[in-house]
Amino acid sequence: MRIIKPSFYRDFKCIAGACPDSCCQGWEVDADEASLAYYADLDPSLEIKKKIDSVLSKDEFGNSIFTLAAKKRCPFLNEENLCDMHIAIGGEHTPVTCRNFPRFFNNFGGTEEIGVSFSCPVAADTMYNLEKWELEEELNSDLPSLNDIDAQTYISLKNKRSEIYSILLNREENIKDRLVKMLDVCSDIIDEKIIDTVDFMSAFKNPELINPEWEELVDKAEIRPVENTVSNENIAMYFIYKYFLTSVLDETVTPEIAVKMAVVGVLINTYMNGGAWGIHLWSKETEHSQYNMDRYKRLLSNADCFGIENLKKMINY
Repeated sequence: MRIIKPSFYRDFKCIAGACPDSCCQGWEVDADEASLAYYADLDPSLEIKKKIDSVLSKDEFGNSIFTLAAKKRCPFLNEENLCDMHIAIGGEHTPVTCRNFPRFFNNFGGTEEIGVSFSCPVAADTMYNLEKWELEEELNSDLPSLNDIDAQTYISLKNKRSEIYSILLNREENIKDRLVKMLDVCSDIIDEKIIDTVDFMSAFKNPELINPEWEELVDKAEIRPVENTVSNENIAMYFIYKYFLTSVLDETVTPEIAVKMAVVGVLINTYMNGGAWGIHLWSKETEHSQYNMDRYKRLLSNADCFGIENLKKMINY
């Protein structure tokens, strides 16, 4: 199988208890079926077994989850901000969500694209301050997986994404001009159906608040000119890399939404003025909350504030 990843991926390392915003706080964690089967076979006399059984529950979607402790902390997160489950039975037996975070994996059959998300402060700081976004590829011995991907659509979108990469990485042009050009070259795949009237800043008042710091950033946000910075380039590249091709896997994330995410990501960085920490907070609030992400995708498709012409005006403010 062909593996594609950003050049910085191999250097990413979790800093565990030293993290300024633990991934073990704020989110409910799903317990996957394989992990549940392992927990069921644990010796009932083990303290960790008793703890696991005491905090397992179901959410409104029927998923098995661990009930959060006070201040939305994972029940296994100890006073040193380390995982008691990891300590007791090994990191390989923590839920798959915990083992993978903040990594993402987009499997396209013969090719798998992997990366890390802005939701991790360490990853956010790395990506925000990159000198240049570069991708690497390698081959491993894994066989391609079976899938229902339409090959023609995949190839077409892959070629379009390469064109977008060339635009976004062309530093001879201002990032504002590059974002507008990206929107223009994607006009053939954009089919807007504007039905929602929403103020731009209100779009980020999420129904599920994970970290109050995000709400404070939104409340203090101001409309400002977009600066021609490498960090804005990196933000746009992140969204295009992570989401543009995923419409062949998940029809709720269209190429149109991915392109708008790239633009809005730059505007978030500009208006919220929170640097790497601000884009981290946005990601934690949005990319890892089903409620917030579903709402965000709907607004990107239907809200007037995220309409192409309005986004162009905001870029060129």
